[in-house]
Amino acid sequence: MHHISGPPTSTAPAADTRARILHATLRVIAAGGIGAVSNRRVAAEAGVALGSLTYHFPSQTDLLRESLLLYAEEEVARLQGLALELRSATEAAGGPSTEQAAAVVEQVAARDAGRPEEIAELELHLHASRDPALHDASRRCFGAYEEFAAAVLHALGVPEPERHARTVVALLCGLGVRRLGTGEHAAAGTADALLTVIRGAHGG
Repeated sequence: MHHISGPPTSTAPAADTRARILHATLRVIAAGGIGAVSNRRVAAEAGVALGSLTYHFPSQTDLLRESLLLYAEEEVARLQGLALELRSATEAAGGPSTEQAAAVVEQVAARDAGRPEEIAELELHLHASRDPALHDASRRCFGAYEEFAAAVLHALGVPEPERHARTVVALLCGLGVRRLGTGEHAAAGTADALLTVIRGAHGG
């Protein structure tokens, strides 16, 4: 345990320093897994003093939890951007189109495939299975996905969108793991898989 007598002397705003450290943590995890995370390595990656890191994050659990929460927060913003794409696509087609929505999701999945943050997220969720202190962060991250999925399903007129949102998220996460594990970053098939779920939810 490091003894902390006061805040770091850096002139950078504390919020900026925290964000730099957390983004650096995600990059370290993506490159070498949770086992690669050390205060020295993360501090070097972030370009901050070791004392600054330990001031903001006294324990590795704090560092990992806050990294996942930051990722979840940024995912919410990213998904809101996707929602705008979906809305624009369906409005251009004259109304909600299940096929267009699925196609846009596939395009975004292909565009984002293989991002370091995506790899780090998977590592953090797996680590959470061994560290209960990360359970809440993991739940919140999945919750953000499920809220977005429910909103899209609702816009498409799918009955009981909240009920089916978890299935859609599980499908997309599973396909993401497949892409990462196989190195096949193309997202072909995502639209067809989504349509299968959505049509099943519609009852036909």
